[in-house]
Order: sequence, then structure tokens, then C-alpha cells
Amino acid sequence: MLRSKEETAPPTVSESRAALRQAKSIREGWHSGLRGAIGYIVRDRGERGGSGVALKVMTVTGTTGMEASELPIITRSRLVHDLRKLGVLPGQVIMLHASVKAIGWIVGGPDTVLQALLDILVPEGTLMMYVGWEDSPYEMAQWPEDRQRAYLEECPPFDPARSRAYRKWGILTEYLRTWPGARRSDHPDASFAAVGSRARWITESHPLQYGYGPGSPLAKLCEAGGQVLLLGAPLNSITLLHYAEHLAKVPGKHVVRYKMPILRDGQRVLVEIEEFDTNQGIGGRDAGQYFETIAHKYLSSGKGRSGKVGAAQSYLFDAADLTEFAVQWMESTFGRGE
Repeated sequence: MLRSKEETAPPTVSESRAALRQAKSIREGWHSGLRGAIGYIVRDRGERGGSGVALKVMTVTGTTGMEASELPIITRSRLVHDLRKLGVLPGQVIMLHASVKAIGWIVGGPDTVLQALLDILVPEGTLMMYVGWEDSPYEMAQWPEDRQRAYLEECPPFDPARSRAYRKWGILTEYLRTWPGARRSDHPDASFAAVGSRARWITESHPLQYGYGPGSPLAKLCEAGGQVLLLGAPLNSITLLHYAEHLAKVPGKHVVRYKMPILRDGQRVLVEIEEFDTNQGIGGRDAGQYFETIAHKYLSSGKGRSGKVGAAQSYLFDAADLTEFAVQWMESTFGRGE
């Protein structure tokens, strides 16, 4: 998954306060744009004889350009209808990328999105997501030395059962990771979570080295005849295309190496992991740019399906076919090697 390469200094107090103010007005999740009640405590000397405390509530509007009344009301039954219309069917293996706030005002919140998908897919099908790890040191080489040293000495090891998903990939990553019956793969950075009949198979035996390549959950998604579903997520976010990067015979692929703390036999150990660069990609340019190009070209060739799920522009791709298309594009664009 693409990451920002920029590393900044810790925020000042004023910057932190500004970020908090912004976070109150721009709310990610199902209640983005919803009028919310924020309680605050004030001292009311007049009513309490000069020393009491009264609880008051003020109403604010957290919006991203739309009032709550302007957001479409999205129910579980509406989501099921729209997903079926897009082509989601019982028994499929679906890899999800989603922007919850793009869908609308969802009755029941983010859980409703996952439940609607599972209503269709299970018991025979499976829902999976790339969830990563919140404390992944993938870009450690760019950190100051003191930060690197502190991390390597004391960061808790990756534990598939407890380590948080990387919520920058979307609010639903942690929701799926903690869903009843969810399974999670052992790779600390390329971590996947899955729920459903094939969840164990998809997440087990995830290679530490080249974790987006053969033997990975991405490879198994293709093997299972699975689909990639984008609900309001941008076309440059298709993690599956990292698998295509592994398969493409392109010369001079950029390799990165980094250390990760993991649990091994109950002990914290540091392991060195090697993989193709998931930031800059294999072609010496921003992977996000050519991922989007590949997706557009795939759609313009008449493949894939598109439509609205709630208010979100959504897409459904056949995983194996998109991978084959992407491999051919990469080899013709970047040159074919051995």
C-alpha cells in the first residue's frame, strides 16, 4: 500500500490544538457531516450558588461540505440492494477498499457496511481487507537516529491477535480485524484480515519475505477467483496491483529492506524483511500514478463493473483478470526483463 515518504517534526502545542479543532469539524466515519452534540462542563455560579457545576450541551455541525440533512440516508437493506446490483454475489471472495464517509449517512455506522457485505457473502463466501499495522516501521530508514533506536529497543512486537490495524487505510480496517471470527495474517506490514469460510486459508502461512507476492493473501484472492471491491475509494488504492508488480518481468525493480519486531515462540525478535518498494513502485515512479492509470485503462477496455453503492462511486474487478492485465501493462510500459 502506498505511503507518504515525508517525515515531519513533532507538532507544536498550537499545531496540535489546531489539529484537534480540525478533527472536530471534519469527522471521518458514518457521522461525518452529522450534527452532533458535544457536552462540555461549565461553572454556573448563578444557578449553583457560586460553586456548583452545570452540564450544558452545544450543537455543532461537523461537515465536509454537506449538512446532515443533505446526506443520503443509507440503510443496511439499501446497501445490500446496491451491492447486489453492482455484482456482489453469495459465495464470492471479496477484497474491500472503502471510504465510509463517501457512502452517506449510514444507519448503524461503519459496522453496517461490513454486515451488509456479509449478509450477501456468507456462509460460503469471504470478506477480506488489507489492514497493515499501525506501528509498522516501513520507512524507518528516513527517521532520525534517536527515533530509530527507541523503536528498535522498545516498540512492542507485532501480535496478529492484538496489534491495531493501520487506520489510515480506512476506518473499516480495525472494524474487520475485530469482527467476530476474523482471522489475520502474520505479516506485520502486509497484514490482511478476513471473515468467512476461507478466512483461515487466506490468512495462514503468509510469507514474511516479499509479502505481496506468491503465497500471499493477494495470490490466494486470485486463486479463489475473487473480486476487488472499491466503495468510494480511489482507483489508485488497489493493493492487488502490488501482486502484479511481483509477477511482472520488469528489469531493475527497486527492493527495500526493513526490520520489524515480531513474536516468535512467545519472544520479541527483530526480523529483516525484504520486498519490492510499495511506495515508489517498480518503474521508478510513484506507484499510485500508474495504479490509477491501469485501473482506468482496464475499465475503458470494457472490463470491470461500476455503479453507486449508497452515494459512493464504486467498482468491482475480477482479481485474476485485473492482475493479468496489469502485468501486461507494466511489462509493455517499463520494459520486459528476465
